[in-house]
Amino acid sequence: MTLFLVRHGLPLIEPGVAAARWELDPAGFDDVWALRDRLPQGAAWCSSPEPKAIATAQLLTEGEVGVIDDLREHERSGAWIEDFPATVGQAFAHPDVAAYDGWEPLAACRARVVRAAINLLRTHAGQDVVLVGHGTAWTLLVAELTGEPPDLDRWASLAMPDIIEVSHRIRSGP
Repeated sequence: MTLFLVRHGLPLIEPGVAAARWELDPAGFDDVWALRDRLPQGAAWCSSPEPKAIATAQLLTEGEVGVIDDLREHERSGAWIEDFPATVGQAFAHPDVAAYDGWEPLAACRARVVRAAINLLRTHAGQDVVLVGHGTAWTLLVAELTGEPPDLDRWASLAMPDIIEVSHRIRSGP
């Protein structure tokens, strides 16, 4: 079966407001709709609780979408960071410490996202699963599922929206 990791569509960026509270930008709706044909409508669908992720999921499927709190993005304060990619790079280089004041260590984000995704994959064993969420969280999850280090080049090149497909075989037991 296939795990489809959808990165949310273009958000309405509000400097000074935590990215977790940003809404989806209507100007990017067509880009989200363009992904519909690449995703299985009969799959199990779940989303991060962030508004931009939920709105993306709602544009992609007519079906039910579960909202899973632990699929939220790497927690970051609302502080505006001029060199965001470099700061995220520091977070990946030192995952056990916060790369910026008010940021969650990436190791904590990875643990929560992986735990949630594995539980969902076990619950929906034998079925395609679509998770709608975020670039950093998906980069960490892909690394865990593939046994490879996090791919920062792929993280930097992810579009809004985008899809990462991962074949999965998760045991149904503990």
